[in-house]
Amino acid sequence: MKANPLTCIDFYKTDHRRQYPDGTTEVYSNFTPRSSKLAKVLKEAYDHKVVFFGLQYFIQDFLIDTWNEQFFQQDKAKVVSAYKRRMDFSLGKDAIDISHIEALHDLGYLPIKIKALPEGTRVPIGVPVLTVVNTHPDFFWLTNYIESVISCYLWKPITSATTAFEYRRLLTKYAVKTGTSLDFVSFQAHDFSFRGMSGLQDSLLSGAAHLTSFYGTDSVAAIDFLEEYYYANAEQEMIGGSVPATEHSVMCMGMQEGELETFRRLIKVLYPHGIVSIVADTWDFWRVVTEYTVLLKDEILSRDGKLVIRPDSGDPVKIVVGDPQAPEGSPEYKGAIECLWEVFGGSITSMGYKMLDPHIGLIYGDSITLERAECILKGLAAKGFASGNVVFGVGSYTYQYTTRDSLGFAMKATSGVVNGKRRDIFKDPKTDNGTKKSAKGLLRIEREDDKLVLYDQQSEVQEKQGLLECVFLDGALLKPVTLAEIRERLTLIDGSRK
Repeated sequence: MKANPLTCIDFYKTDHRRQYPDGTTEVYSNFTPRSSKLAKVLKEAYDHKVVFFGLQYFIQDFLIDTWNEQFFQQDKAKVVSAYKRRMDFSLGKDAIDISHIEALHDLGYLPIKIKALPEGTRVPIGVPVLTVVNTHPDFFWLTNYIESVISCYLWKPITSATTAFEYRRLLTKYAVKTGTSLDFVSFQAHDFSFRGMSGLQDSLLSGAAHLTSFYGTDSVAAIDFLEEYYYANAEQEMIGGSVPATEHSVMCMGMQEGELETFRRLIKVLYPHGIVSIVADTWDFWRVVTEYTVLLKDEILSRDGKLVIRPDSGDPVKIVVGDPQAPEGSPEYKGAIECLWEVFGGSITSMGYKMLDPHIGLIYGDSITLERAECILKGLAAKGFASGNVVFGVGSYTYQYTTRDSLGFAMKATSGVVNGKRRDIFKDPKTDNGTKKSAKGLLRIEREDDKLVLYDQQSEVQEKQGLLECVFLDGALLKPVTLAEIRERLTLIDGSRK
């Protein structure tokens, strides 16, 4: 279905135009993360900031393409009658006047200005990522008319980009601690989420957000997305990449009695070079890591590449690190990494931790969370193993189990003009704990001592200053940003990606 921008709203938006005071000519709003109380982060390490990402896609896809193709370039009578039909049969005949819709079509463009922080900025909770205001006095109603769709488009990519950055920070911490190469971190969290997201657009936005902090992905379309909307170029930069890998249907088709030969065929015939990932829990994971690896050891070590073993069931921490409740000395007690070390050995990092031989590795991608990843890394370190022995497949268990409330996003009006006079407005519910208290008046954001600081109740001159830059004006994208620029901003903070 091609979206009708006029109906990408909540119904209550339709008549707010009449509810504003007579003489209203401007509504000025902001979009802000208000709380991290429900954020799926490592609470002790979290610094209460979000990664701003996704605005450019919203601008191009919805404010420009959708509005132009489905409204301004359509026959006026057609789009107006379609809007009236929807309102008449849902709210009652003639419940909503259509003259303002006709006037907007006559105007021929979307009279909106958006000022925003640069994408890739880490923004403190409570500081707006953008402001929206109408640029034509007759269309003051448009500012908050597009509130719902702004929230719908932006909360997920910001939440996913924030989550990805928290994974990167966790992995960087343990890489430094255990002597793992920081270059490896860029590939250590691999996006497995595509099939578990709530629709194609959701998977594209979240998958692209993952790639603001990492290179590893199995979401091919997320790479297309970044080339289309963020000026990335796979011929000139690493956007995202993956490796050959099996699935259970492949292993099952080789039959249980032929599993060893399936492994041999994969590493000797099909993929004699490079990295190949083979799912290993189809029947007996512990047999694979303690018996098959011994039988295939010479072939594995003679390959010009790495065999990555993939367990895909059970408790991730116990599978990778070991289960202290299992019989002492058993594979289950030792865990997969220790079992592989006993077969292949490896080296000792500069920090004194064991790193598996580069011909063998492990990836775990079932129900990984930040908490489980931390438990695995902490458990490996306690046993003397470097963090670089494992890659995490980060899927929908991480990226789908979120909501708009995870970071408390809301768009609220804080200023307006009525009968030629500016009004500073705000909300501060007495029944709330302060989370829903809004800023007041025109806004300005400055960087002070490397911190973003919000100033409200600003004059019109002051509002033009600060870090918020005009990125959309009257139907046009003004300040495009590239994936490379976004990554560079995050690299300056994280310091680990080359």
